[in-house]
Amino acid sequence: MIQQPAMRSIVWCTLVSLFLLGCSRPLPEFHQTLFVFGTLVEITIVNEEPERATSAAKRVDEKFQLMHKDWHAWKPGGELAILNEHIAAGQSLLISETLLPLLTQSKQLYQQSDGLFNPAIGALIDLWGFHSDELPEGPPPEQDEIQVLLDKRPGMDDLQFEGNQVSSTNPFVQLDLGGYAKGYALDDAITILRSRGVANAIVNAGGDLCVSGRHGERPWRIGIRHPQGKGVLASLDAQDGECVLTSGNYERYREHDGKRYPHILDPRTGKPVRHIASATVIHGDGGTADAAATALTVAGPDHWFRIAKQMGLKYVMVVDEAGTVYMNPQMAERIVFEGAPPADIVLSDPL
Repeated sequence: MIQQPAMRSIVWCTLVSLFLLGCSRPLPEFHQTLFVFGTLVEITIVNEEPERATSAAKRVDEKFQLMHKDWHAWKPGGELAILNEHIAAGQSLLISETLLPLLTQSKQLYQQSDGLFNPAIGALIDLWGFHSDELPEGPPPEQDEIQVLLDKRPGMDDLQFEGNQVSSTNPFVQLDLGGYAKGYALDDAITILRSRGVANAIVNAGGDLCVSGRHGERPWRIGIRHPQGKGVLASLDAQDGECVLTSGNYERYREHDGKRYPHILDPRTGKPVRHIASATVIHGDGGTADAAATALTVAGPDHWFRIAKQMGLKYVMVVDEAGTVYMNPQMAERIVFEGAPPADIVLSDPL
């Protein structure tokens, strides 16, 4: 999984905290901060007995630590890394009931996005140096190195499922769930909290989050980071059961000779995406929101609406490198811009 810098996570935790608005009377709040998926994860629970909140948060932590180990794309010993080894060797692997739904949904989202969300390009991600906990340095890969992998055309349609037995018709498929797993995990955390009797909570991982219930008498108020500067671009009220995921090309990058190469790669070219600075999606399923935000970033200003429609999205906002904001009317009704609104806002047809 692609790692995110801890400093970004700290900033986001602070920003989200600034937007958590409660009712007029003080509310009992439980806070716990975890470090997992290469970022800080903050769990906030309101209107709950401390013992129940503590127990529920502990269970989320246990599940997250297991996910971090098993879903890691390149550190040895995890289930996904083992599966990648088997695929490269032309072998099948019996996978767990935990990993299976991630891969089956990832394949579906890959198809809905016309392959713009493609977790099978782990080898390309590795070539660019993004399989590391540190920002990569040095010149970018040569075009001929990129073309070798592009010619192998790794895609999620290459995966074959027979029950829990997974194989691939293409040994160059290397799975990296970094554009999807965090959203899936956040959604799973809300399910765990609810199963433990916690009704009102927010789980925030570096600004990507899922919510349950309300924060007192109001919905959960959250901020969306400005992709071209410090602070917050806009805020919105997240409703019960919603997840808000943002993909941005400012998050992680390779820098050489003063030029930045963002970590989000276009599967069609094998090169970093440049035309979109960020894409934000609200959805009731965290994994879908995460994958869709990645796909829309790749789709760009000319094709984001078509991909959003194919993926069944309702609330979308994308910001290009020039600062132009594109969104559908349903999203526009929910967004409150901080300060003066952007100079250029383009509304699409309703989704």
